[in-house]
Order: sequence, then structure tokens, then C-alpha cells
Amino acid sequence: MASRPRQSPEQSKTDRILAAADELFGERGYDAVSVRDIARAAGVNKPLIFYYFSSKEELFGRILTRYYDAHRRALQEALSQPGAVDARLTRLVDAYFDFMADNRRFARLVQQQLAGPGTHLELIQANLTELERWTEQALEHIAPSSGPLAARHFFVTLSGAMINYFTYSAALRPAWGGDPLADAALAERRAHLHWLVEVVVSALRAER
Repeated sequence: MASRPRQSPEQSKTDRILAAADELFGERGYDAVSVRDIARAAGVNKPLIFYYFSSKEELFGRILTRYYDAHRRALQEALSQPGAVDARLTRLVDAYFDFMADNRRFARLVQQQLAGPGTHLELIQANLTELERWTEQALEHIAPSSGPLAARHFFVTLSGAMINYFTYSAALRPAWGGDPLADAALAERRAHLHWLVEVVVSALRAER
């Protein structure tokens, strides 16, 4: 059995710093976390953080970039496979949903930026633009380029359906009488999103 490659001491330290910062930013928000807090959680001293990262802003940007890189890879893989429009969109939904379920702090980090300082707004905009372009490509043969049935509206609907569910999960618990992030609830939510794809694709085909 092949052994896993060892991380260098530097890589191990940066990974610890990134992991600690990711957790703290997700729990408290960007403004409420200091570099000293991150150093304490990572088990390193404050100067070491500034050795690897020029600022808290750069550290946050690195975290967002890692999330977006993983997000992009997952969606690209889903869309790279051939198939009918509804099959490709269902794979896109599944890849998006799986990513959100596996990276539950991601939505909070993005929404904190949109509602707060917006120091990384350009990074968020660039990735949203790319995702919208992929959605348009997946729907290009059945969706108009403008108007209420344009692919861009489905993109906003899809993104909102994903991000809001995971962001609002704690607030939904009393109304739902259970945990929206439990396995059964997630399976139900996935089935609803598959239904949404079927409705949208059927409606677009009927309009042609």
C-alpha cells in the first residue's frame, strides 16, 4: 500500500492556520475575529501568521479561493459528462448540493461578505459570473437569451435554493420540528431540487 506524501512543516502550519481561521470566521464573522484569535486556535504565534499571510484580509481571501476552487472542480466535472439537458442540470444540482452539504461554512462566509465589509466582493462576483455562464451553456438549446425564462433567472433561483437552505437551517428547525440538515431532510431537499429541474426544463421545452 502506497504511503501518503508527507506535508512539509510549512504546509502543515499554513493548513492549521487556514483551518482555524475558516472555523472562526464561519462561527463569529469576519469582523469579530482577530489575528490573535486565529493564532490561538491554530496553536501558533501571531508573527507566524503574518509570515505566511500579509493580512487578515489575505487570509480570508485564501479561504474563499480554496472553497471556490473546489466548487468549480465539482461543477465542471458534473457538466463535462454528455447527456440531455435535464440530466446535465440534475448532475449540476447534485454536485452543487453535495458541495454545500460537505462545506457548510461556505454559504455563511459568502453571505457575511455580501452583508458586511465586502472586501472580497470581486472574487465572489467572478465566481458567480462563471457559474452563471455554465448554467446558460447547459440551457442554451431550450432557454431564451433574455426575458423571464432566461437561464440567468434559473441560475439565481438555483443559487438561492442552495445557499438559503443551508444558511437558514438553524432558523428552520422550530418550524420543521426537526433538523433540516439530518440525512432524511437532505434527501428530501435533494428530491425537491430534482423536481424543480424537471419543472423548469419541461416549461422551457413547452415554450419553444
